[in-house]
Order: sequence, then C-alpha cells, then structure tokens
Amino acid sequence: MKRQMLGLALLAGMLLGCGGPEPAPAPKPAPGEKKSTAKHEGWWCPEHGVPEYQCSMCDDKVAKSCKDLGDWCEKHERAKSHCFICNPKLKDKFAAIYRAKYDKDPPPTEE
Repeated sequence: MKRQMLGLALLAGMLLGCGGPEPAPAPKPAPGEKKSTAKHEGWWCPEHGVPEYQCSMCDDKVAKSCKDLGDWCEKHERAKSHCFICNPKLKDKFAAIYRAKYDKDPPPTEE
C-alpha cells in the first residue's frame, strides 16, 4: 500500500510540478537507450507535446517509471497519461501547461 501511495505521489509530482526552477537537462542516453530525433529546446518536448522531463517516449527511465506505476499504453507505447491518441483531451491539458509558462501556443507535435 505504501508503495502505491508513493507511486501516486511521484506521478502527481511529475504531472503537476512544484513551480520551482526547471530541472537540469536530462543526461544523454546510454548506448541502446531511446534517443529522440526532436530538436529539444530544454523544458518542452516539441515532438511529443509534453514537458521534456516527463516524456516517456524520449526517456527510458521515465517510461520505466510509468510502466512500474501502471501508467502505460501498450498499444501506443507511451505513458497512458500522455497518450493523445487514446485520450485527445490530454493534448489540450498539456497545451495549457505550455501556454501558462510561455503565454503562447505550443509547437505542433508530429502526431
């Protein structure tokens, strides 16, 4: 039970953030890990339309964490909480986060 509560708290923190300083850039992936082809500009993953540090499609560690928490869309191979294909309303949710930070619309995603 404690593990589930900790997992939910971690997921909530990832989704909501704390409003503090931006996290340090993610380390380069090790050989064999996923590497995005997107040209990231720090905080936002323009390829997938979510904050970079939450992108389960670019970062294997984030993907593993999401899988461990049961937040995984097997069909589309990404966090269920980021699957714009299964739940198009999620795209609006993340676009609102981008707008709140930059006061403009996010760049278009590839999907």
